[in-house]
Amino acid sequence: MTTTSLGVHGLHHITVIAGDAQENLDFYVGVLGMRLVKRSVNQDSPGTYHLFYADAEGHPGTDLTFFPWPELPEGRPGTGLSSEVALAVPAGSLDWWRERLARHDVEAGGVETRFGERALPFSDPHGLRLALVETGDAREFTAWPASPVPAEHQVLGLHGARIRVRDLDRTAAFLQQGLGFAPSAEEEAGWHRFRVAGGGSGRVLDVQAASGEAPGRWGRGSVHHLAWRVADDDAELRVRQRAAQAGVRPTEVIDRFWFRSVYFKEPGGVLFELATDGPGFAVDEAAESLGESLVLPPWLEPERIDIERVLPTLRMPAAAATAAGPPAEAGE
Repeated sequence: MTTTSLGVHGLHHITVIAGDAQENLDFYVGVLGMRLVKRSVNQDSPGTYHLFYADAEGHPGTDLTFFPWPELPEGRPGTGLSSEVALAVPAGSLDWWRERLARHDVEAGGVETRFGERALPFSDPHGLRLALVETGDAREFTAWPASPVPAEHQVLGLHGARIRVRDLDRTAAFLQQGLGFAPSAEEEAGWHRFRVAGGGSGRVLDVQAASGEAPGRWGRGSVHHLAWRVADDDAELRVRQRAAQAGVRPTEVIDRFWFRSVYFKEPGGVLFELATDGPGFAVDEAAESLGESLVLPPWLEPERIDIERVLPTLRMPAAAATAAGPPAEAGE
């Protein structure tokens, strides 16, 4: 079995449950300097936004997305959930980032070394645990000229994720047999690193066994799912079949318009997705205006008036809006 035959070649996106949508936008654009590349809605619950932050072009693997559900209680950490999202930043930039976070009243922990990489842990305004991880690995990345963060320090995309499960052996077996991961290394506190497509930034998953811990619960600040990249429809069907043979129950292929998706829970309970690299975010918007207005997939367009009526107005943070032009509004 090879990674090539399976078709999985790294993280596609990670989706998180957030609180207030404007606070989420202010933090990820105004503080972290990521670009809002798609302003849409949760297709299964269109009364809430689905906000996509990425690099300037929205490359797969750079994309951190959010469902803002402020009415939900805080998530409860535990097994069966991802416990942290790691974002890649250029090598040598953590001191700059520590100062920037402090200026924005974001309390960061001390710099840690994880699997030989320097990491700066902190939390977003709604409790999501994040880490900025330095990397010199080659990545698909385009700097965003309108970012309040200089190009040489911008977030490069998703570096990896951490999950906690009750039975490490079952999850490890599935990762290898179902998705083509390979074990890479083990560190203190029982963290096991798995890599896909040769490893490197955007192609790692860290797993920790927590056999005595209660299951986690989705809520504000918790990761909803981890999505893994497949090149195209054929690759997605191959991986879906192999995942089913490895013991999970995948959904049928679901058209998300900007990519096609298959969902399943790995044996430890963490929700995974397979997502195709295309057609991409520019299929329905000009590249220069990504994220500036509310975009709906064609099957939700007949409901646009009702959807816009319940969505709150969003305004771009001042630093990004100044560089990009007048503030964009949606949801009125």
